[in-house]
Amino acid sequence: MRKRTVIGTATRALALLAAGAVVLTAGGPVGAAPRAAQQAQQEQQTQQEQQEQGPTDTCDVYKSVPPSTEDGPAVKAIKARRSLVIGVDQNSYRWGARNPNTGQIEGFDIDLARAIGAAVMGDPDKVVLKPVATADRIDAVKKGRVDLIVRTMTINCKRMEDVAFSKPYFNTTQRVLVPKASPAKSVDDAIKDRTVCAADGSTAQAVVTGKKTAAKVVTVENQLDCLVLMQLGKVDATMTDTGLAAGQAAQDQTVRMVDGEAQPEVMGVAMLKESPDLTARVNQVLADYYARGDWARSYDHWLKPYMGGEADHYWPGTH
Repeated sequence: MRKRTVIGTATRALALLAAGAVVLTAGGPVGAAPRAAQQAQQEQQTQQEQQEQGPTDTCDVYKSVPPSTEDGPAVKAIKARRSLVIGVDQNSYRWGARNPNTGQIEGFDIDLARAIGAAVMGDPDKVVLKPVATADRIDAVKKGRVDLIVRTMTINCKRMEDVAFSKPYFNTTQRVLVPKASPAKSVDDAIKDRTVCAADGSTAQAVVTGKKTAAKVVTVENQLDCLVLMQLGKVDATMTDTGLAAGQAAQDQTVRMVDGEAQPEVMGVAMLKESPDLTARVNQVLADYYARGDWARSYDHWLKPYMGGEADHYWPGTH
């Protein structure tokens, strides 16, 4: 019988010791135009997966409000308050992690969060980056603790019932990470009759639980805790998305990703459903951020060395 265990964050510091200092530099050249065939295949795979998950998962994860530069009620209220609060990660290497040398949070998602903040507020000093746990992302938005979430957040139908999402800004898939000594060669090998770790409230948790082949599913507050548990031999494998898995593999050379993908997904920026004008502004920022090459430069700097593939492979494009 599968068991579900919740682990806290006390051991997270062990994994953070493996993170090196990172300094944002100018990136490489902007990628070519989005590869339409790959994007169409990604969308088809994502929608097929949603259909297979049942009648409640029949939404369009690529659908959002049209981009706009207009300031509606939500944006005006944020400007009047003189601060835009963005929920981010501080424990995901290369996505959102605290630089041990500077104390600053930095990474691919952080670049995007700052770009959104600068565009909406006109002043980067009026942007507040607030660390939020994986399981707290939706509550943080709904209860007004943050205005936005930019934190490797997968868009899915269940979440779309609770919060609004921007247009997708990153293609990803669910992958499985194991110790290099593990004999597992595939996703099924890695999780069958094994103890598997996933972040509480993540799509990885839903996927691994739904497969019903793991001996035990261990959930943690943040996905980096899974790396700690693998280091300690407490779990056999971790399920998380491609980007986070690649970051952990780069952070700790004793782990690797197994072949195969568990589920294709896309990431987006989350915010209140009652603030369509804010969603429209974020969508405009995303379009501009990509068009001027900043998205590709950020990818080339933070992620390309560890994920492989050109930037446009991971850009969802326009749907």
